Amino acid sequence: MEFLNDMALFVEVVKARGFRGAAEALGMPNSTLSRRISALEKSIGLRLLHRTTRKVELTEAGQIYFDRCKRIVDEARLAHEQLGEILTQPGGVLRASFPVDFAVTYLAPVMAGFASHYPGIQFDFDFTPRRVDLVSEPFDVAIRMGESENSHLITRHLASLPTCLYASSGYLERAGEPREPADLAQHECLRTAKAETWNLHNGTQTATVMANGRFVLNSVGMIRRLATLDMGIILTPEPIVADDLANGRLRRLLPKWQGAPVPVYAITETRLLPAKTRCFIEFLRKFFADPVCGNC
Repeated sequence: MEFLNDMALFVEVVKARGFRGAAEALGMPNSTLSRRISALEKSIGLRLLHRTTRKVELTEAGQIYFDRCKRIVDEARLAHEQLGEILTQPGGVLRASFPVDFAVTYLAPVMAGFASHYPGIQFDFDFTPRRVDLVSEPFDVAIRMGESENSHLITRHLASLPTCLYASSGYLERAGEPREPADLAQHECLRTAKAETWNLHNGTQTATVMANGRFVLNSVGMIRRLATLDMGIILTPEPIVADDLANGRLRRLLPKWQGAPVPVYAITETRLLPAKTRCFIEFLRKFFADPVCGNC
């Protein structure tokens, strides 16, 4: 059954996109790893990898083999981890990716609460704006806002966050307060590049307004910060501005009107999740259901 071990080695080479990185991760000589993969290809009778001096790429047969092998390796890893759960709490390193502004302003308490509940887990969190590749990068889970873009990944719905209009008292004193959605066309609207128009709802009523303004940004955190500095009106999920509302830096406008709810998902590459990842997703789900008790 030596080929089963070689299958696991093959999966590591593909995930590392090369022999050198895989050999370092596995703690074995590069030459040994290359020889084992060559022997695997010989036993199968098909070339699995195109090798160049800089990287390796999957052949057509290699892609098919990788898809199957990865599931088998994940199943074996999960079997070991589930048996370990009988004796101890979940452990290991949890690698997760988050939308930076949402995580810093809203999710920090749940991270602290989870860490207190599971002292055996270590954390490697990514807060960069990019969308990590859950297939080729070693992340256990990614938390995302908005609709999922990759149908090949597994999405678990955690919450739908209502979006509302907010501005500072200083801005409203200078520019006046809108009384209906159409008034927003005369105001400074702080927005992202994808939100040229704002769609608002009041029961069965709908209104679409142009989000005019001098600022177009790709950072929700910066949009929020500029709003507290009297620079304009924002349309954002309430949790993003919860602290600013509590401290009086912002207040809600047009309270009968809301934007479309923003879904929050936990996204994984597979349904076969180790205990640390399953516990984290469940902890997040409880937090969104009841933020007061979710991180108790």
